This record gives sequence, structure tokens and C-alpha cells, in this order.
Amino acid sequence: MISQTDLASLLCSRLCHDLLSPVGALSNGLELLADENDPEMRERCVELLEASAKISTDKLKFFRLAFGAAGGFGDSVPIEEAQQVIGALAGDAKKIEVNWAMAENTLPKPAIKVLLNLAQIALDALVRGGRLDIGAERLEGNVEIVARATGPRIAFDETIGRALQGELGAGELTSRTAAAHMIAVLAEELGGGLQYRLADDALVLGAVIPEPEGMIG
Repeated sequence: MISQTDLASLLCSRLCHDLLSPVGALSNGLELLADENDPEMRERCVELLEASAKISTDKLKFFRLAFGAAGGFGDSVPIEEAQQVIGALAGDAKKIEVNWAMAENTLPKPAIKVLLNLAQIALDALVRGGRLDIGAERLEGNVEIVARATGPRIAFDETIGRALQGELGAGELTSRTAAAHMIAVLAEELGGGLQYRLADDALVLGAVIPEPEGMIG
């Protein structure tokens, strides 16, 4: 079984990998801006800096909620926060339509973590664009979550699927599968579970997460 230290290291590697490109673009843009005198080219450099800064900020907001403690919130997180984060990432990815079917205004933090990570996996599968549908509702003391990606040539590594099922050993985990493993462990600890179904033009990811006893209405 992978240790918490190793899992944290893999998640940090994932964060660094995802931020390397936009932060590198910021650095390159600043270098170009310092050496460029042409007004039109300087304007284009500023546009590059603005775009790279936005992508970096969007990714950091995602990691804060999906991997971190989400400080500043109580036991529940407003759905609006998750919608803003996923909407921004989908906008950065381009050519992806996001649709929400939410029966709740807030969800427990563990459910938000699972929802965001499933949505990110679904987004990553839409390499040629498409549609992402996300839904969640409370039902009989559980939070049921679904993320469905539909589009041409769905790209999904079955190793991530095995991580979602908790089937990967410590030696098999990488920074690419660490997030899936994390939410699989989280779901198991709470007494819930994850599942997925893959077709040529669709990937469906689902979760059942029991609510903390003090939050069951």
C-alpha cells in the first residue's frame, strides 16, 4: 500500500507538471517584453502574459479544492465554487461545452474533491473537444456524482480506471494516476465507491459518497 508521504509527493509532482507550462510561458513572455520595442509585439507579449497568468490561477484554484484542505470553507463547499473552477479549466482547454445538473447548493468537502477530480479526468479525455455533463444529488444519506464526457475519440488510460477501482499497487502509481488513487482511497474510507464505463465516444465516471453523520438531513 502506498504511504501518505509517497501519495503527497506524487500529487505535488502532478501540480508541478501542470503548472510548468503556463509558468514557463510567463517567464518567456517577460523576457520577450524586456527585449521588444515594437508596440504591436509588446501588446502581443502582454496578451501572452495575461493568458498564462489566467491559466496558472485557474489551475491553482482547482488544486486548492481538489487536493488541498480548502481553507476558508466550512464542512461544505458551495457548488458555485466547483462550477467556476471547472468552467475555467474547460474554457482554457477550448472546444468543450460544460453542462451542470445539480440538485444541491452545497456539498461536503469530500464530495467536492471527488466531483472535481472526476470532472478533471473527464476533461482530459476530451482531447478533441466535446461535451462534459456533471451532476450530483443527495439520496438516502449519500451524495451521488456523475461526470460524463462525450466527443470524438475519447482518450482514457485504463490505468487511471484501475486507479479509480483501487487496483494499482504502490509501485504502479505515478503522478498521472495519483489523483484517481487519492479519491479511490477517500471513497473507500468513507464507505463509498467509484466506477467508470468507457465507450468509443463516451466516458462515464460515477461515485457514491456517504455524507458525514452530522450533515445528514
